[in-house]
Amino acid sequence: MTDLSYAARARFSPLDLRGRPVPVRAAAVLLGTLVLATASQISVPMLPVPMTMQTLAVTLIGALYGWRLGALTILAWLGEAALGLPVLANGSGGIAPFMGPTAGYLASFPLAGALVGWLAERGWNGSRPALALAAMLLGHALCLLLGGLWLATLIGAEKAMLAGVVPFLLGSLVKSGLGTAILTALARGGNSAGRV
Repeated sequence: MTDLSYAARARFSPLDLRGRPVPVRAAAVLLGTLVLATASQISVPMLPVPMTMQTLAVTLIGALYGWRLGALTILAWLGEAALGLPVLANGSGGIAPFMGPTAGYLASFPLAGALVGWLAERGWNGSRPALALAAMLLGHALCLLLGGLWLATLIGAEKAMLAGVVPFLLGSLVKSGLGTAILTALARGGNSAGRV
């Protein structure tokens, strides 16, 4: 008897990066950092933290790359930012974003990407839209939780909740839905290509 659950898990993503040679995975990391940098520039100015498409990119990279390569890609992007490259929201970079109001959110990104990737590898992916949505929501919730906790140390819990969590709830829900739609479309496209 064949264990089909293992076969299903082996191809959790249409990108199937786990089995690719190292140069292909390295190129995927570079591409992922470019996607993250681009998503960071799609921004709605808010104080003390801008709303961007970063979390959508973070959760998608986790879901498509898997937890290890996804987290590594996000860490590489944060490393680029720490070196001063203008890859964060509003073209910022350097050490300052890692010390100010956005530090908790930035620290949450590799963890959120890893969480979504880990869940995707276990079937919470585009092949199962309801589970993919749950994974995306959990990834966004982790970002808001850690970001809000750090912000609370700077401005107090109530202000952090009102300024750093509540305004982002609807956006997180919308980005989770959009991420799920992208994953579902990619999974269907990958399944169609596999049947040709």
